[in-house]
Amino acid sequence: MNGVEIHVDVAPALHLFVPPPRRRGAPPLATDGVSTLGHVIESLGVPLTEVGALLADGREVPVSHIPQPGETVSVRPVERPQPVPGAPLRFLLDVHLGTLARRMRLLGVDTAYESSDIGDPALAARSAAEKRVMLSRDRGLLRRRELWAGAFVYSTRPDDQLHDVLERFAPELRPWTRCTACNGLLRQATKEELSDRLESGTRRSYDVFAQCTSCGRAYWKGAHHDQLEAIVERALGMRARGA
Repeated sequence: MNGVEIHVDVAPALHLFVPPPRRRGAPPLATDGVSTLGHVIESLGVPLTEVGALLADGREVPVSHIPQPGETVSVRPVERPQPVPGAPLRFLLDVHLGTLARRMRLLGVDTAYESSDIGDPALAARSAAEKRVMLSRDRGLLRRRELWAGAFVYSTRPDDQLHDVLERFAPELRPWTRCTACNGLLRQATKEELSDRLESGTRRSYDVFAQCTSCGRAYWKGAHHDQLEAIVERALGMRARGA
């Protein structure tokens, strides 16, 4: 079958995924005439996890659409906040996003995290088995078909990463309810219950404690509490503003 040429207009929010010549006023794109629009978009470098509406000559089409000769295709980013139907909203982060994982857990967001590189197939399988949104900066991982859902993390800075995730998915925030080490739920605990886990100085200085119901880790308002409180306050303030 003879190939066809189409015009592809990629939204500015997705420009970082495509080569500079394809960002504005790009020449027609030659396709093979049989590949789906989803395949064509991925071949340009854009993960489908980042794609919202697709318009062909102004009408919305699915990723399975076969481009027709001369069509103008508009590729738009996902809407925000992005709905994730079918399961409680929870996440899975790859090995490179440890700080983001801890901050999401601090806010009470159900966040699984692999501290070692278990490989893309295993991560995708876990996403599917546990119905978790896969967060990663690895475009190859986000292209795996077995993923339940996924999203690209646009920044390398933890503050910006957290802001982006909260803006995109608007998860329910329940600060101080999850273990930042393992994602388990916290419970109130007494000093006596935790005496064998606390150093003498901690026992003398603090009276309010919590403990992870999964790994047993103890928590109290220690030296870094003000920094953690600032993260929580910024996140809650962002939610209150509807940002």
